[in-house]
Amino acid sequence: MPQNRIYIALAAVLLGGYLSVFSVAETQKAIKFRLGEIVGTDYEPGLHFAIPFYNNIKKFDGRLLTLDLKPERFLTSEKKNVLVDSFVKWRIKDVAKFYTTVSGDVLQANIRLEQIIKDGMRGEFSKNTIRELVSSKRSQIHHVLIDSSSPIAHDMGIEITDIRVMRVDLPNEVSASVYHRMEAERARVAKEFRSRGAQEAERIRADADRQREVLFADAYREAETLRGEGDATAAEIYSKAYGKNPEFFAFYGSLNAYTKTFKNKDATIVADPDSDFFRYFKKEKDKER
Repeated sequence: MPQNRIYIALAAVLLGGYLSVFSVAETQKAIKFRLGEIVGTDYEPGLHFAIPFYNNIKKFDGRLLTLDLKPERFLTSEKKNVLVDSFVKWRIKDVAKFYTTVSGDVLQANIRLEQIIKDGMRGEFSKNTIRELVSSKRSQIHHVLIDSSSPIAHDMGIEITDIRVMRVDLPNEVSASVYHRMEAERARVAKEFRSRGAQEAERIRADADRQREVLFADAYREAETLRGEGDATAAEIYSKAYGKNPEFFAFYGSLNAYTKTFKNKDATIVADPDSDFFRYFKKEKDKER
């Protein structure tokens, strides 16, 4: 009987020891309560002691959490709607505040954070144009949103490490309108370029025609000059030849005339046999006699 009591006492001691120890992992944050009141929060990873049935422990995820915000429309400074897709990176910084403000509920914390971030986005987007939102200024907007949202998040025991706008789109109806406007603008530019090209081609053709006419005129003038010089030289040669032997010159001239006249075999000539045209025929006939 005494031996059984020893076993019971030993079991009670072991159970009490087990219940009086709790562990905190590297990725966790813990709160120790005493009769519903927070009495401890800053626990390092490892083993810690608590009084069984007097203290109770709640643990929370201390890792970096991601909140994907639902795509929402915002007005820009141009009074144009844009559809924004974004996310937030956050973690529990002060576990006591986190527990007292949102009851340690991550879902409730996400709802509060989403409202805070979207209010900040609404204010920032209304100050910027669409071009600024999709340009390098987006990074600046990220920092502004973090700075404006962090104080409110801090009161909830939350640290916001990043707010990122992943995509800024135009709504479908606006996108279609912009697309048609861009298409019309590109068609106008293409038409303008084609018109300029046609004008330039016409100018080049006109210039080429002008240069061709100039070249033809120069060539014709040079040919006429050469022809005139040739005729003058020929006339000079004929004149000299005639002066040396008038009879041969007359014979040569008549010979050329015969050649041209009788070139066409079907030609009919009506002339006086005693004319000068036939005088060399007469001489040849007289010689035969």
